[in-house]
Amino acid sequence: MASMAAVLSKTAFLSQPLTKSINPDFPFAAATAASVSFPSKSRTLRGGIRAGLIAPDGGKLVELVVEEPRRREKKHEAAELPRVELTAIDLQWMHVLSEGWASPLGGFMRESEFLQTLHFNSLRLDDGSVVNMSVPIVLAIDDEQKARIGESKRVALVDSDGNPVAILSDIEIYKHPKEERIARTWGTTAPGLPYVEEAITNAGNWLIGGDLEVLEPVKYNDGLDRFRLSPAELRKELEKRDADAVFAFQLRNPVHNGHALLMTDTRRRLLEMGYKNPILLLHPLGGYTKADDVPLSWRMKQHEKVLEDGVLDPETTVVSIFPSPMHYAGPTEVQWHAKARINAGANFYIVGRDPAGMGHPVEKRDLYDADHGKKVLSMAPGLERLNILPFRVAAYDKTQGKMAFFDPSRPQDFLFISGTKMRTLAKNKENPPDGFMCPGGWQVLVDYYDSLTPAGNGRLPEVVTA
Repeated sequence: MASMAAVLSKTAFLSQPLTKSINPDFPFAAATAASVSFPSKSRTLRGGIRAGLIAPDGGKLVELVVEEPRRREKKHEAAELPRVELTAIDLQWMHVLSEGWASPLGGFMRESEFLQTLHFNSLRLDDGSVVNMSVPIVLAIDDEQKARIGESKRVALVDSDGNPVAILSDIEIYKHPKEERIARTWGTTAPGLPYVEEAITNAGNWLIGGDLEVLEPVKYNDGLDRFRLSPAELRKELEKRDADAVFAFQLRNPVHNGHALLMTDTRRRLLEMGYKNPILLLHPLGGYTKADDVPLSWRMKQHEKVLEDGVLDPETTVVSIFPSPMHYAGPTEVQWHAKARINAGANFYIVGRDPAGMGHPVEKRDLYDADHGKKVLSMAPGLERLNILPFRVAAYDKTQGKMAFFDPSRPQDFLFISGTKMRTLAKNKENPPDGFMCPGGWQVLVDYYDSLTPAGNGRLPEVVTA
């Protein structure tokens, strides 16, 4: 069977052109950013359907990694600057910015960008056009760091070992309105929001924004870097493989056969529309996730088994890691997930029940209305070029012994296996009904939970890397 590395070498995709003109020479991106143009290479398919490479938001893909010949010079510059130490989540956001997932953003947000994001879920460019931007990408500092920076207009960003990883120039420091940020991003200030507790509550009372120069490409050295394709790398693969549509599927959980049904049915629908080679971008989230989510290394191993077992076709699937942290901010965050995939070339986005949602941290209910995510995506400013594909509910059909689309005329025939139920079965080493998940993928899930079995002293071990 094909490995995921082989899948990456064999698969790619193209997408539709812009539906409205955007000035490619906008001055929004940082002056130091490398902006890579991706001109439209559209063509007409049967029935008048247009297929080609969709342009990134703002017309150009902003890449913020310093080119090789200048890296030594920039490292010397960084050594002389005031320092700001980055958290693990800060580094993930730096990674996101450096590769252009947030194009046309050229660095951590200044106050004007932060306020537009917080209040409008979008950014207005100098030519008057609007791009979606629904979650703040900001860098917090405390009073002591602010004092050390003083009047300097540049700072070095360093990792936990003190190594310079980036330079932030033409900086702006402004107040960090935590309560307002939390309320507007999550719609609540209830205690227990995972990202808030991890990244905001104890963060500094100031935000620092500016133009970002990342000194080297971000690598994690965890055995998974080969799957972390940047938007530019994905786009090059699109052109090389000459696919004519890409449909993206965002996930942070193992893939069961219901997910696979949604993805294969989407491809069938696109073929019926006249596309010749629609390709699936299976794009698991690779940044911060809450403690009870399955870790990335185990999810990637599970996805590999799904491809090996033929549940998804390796020839028409690209598996790549999306480096963003997870907010669990429902309809607000799902806009970010969709917008970032535009910059990677996707022109179709699959959205289901309660995307980016979670249970209320205090009350026994969902935090968000399960249908609001797909409704918001269909109306969100700046996402007009993206085709939203709401999917039907899939459940286990007891009469067929497999996952199928729910038929409300015979509800008694369907079994809904929630994520909680799935995790409970795996923890207890019990098998789900045949046809719920491929055997190899299920075994990976069982192995993960088995690795968390308490030791003889009753303490849980550290999470084991797959």
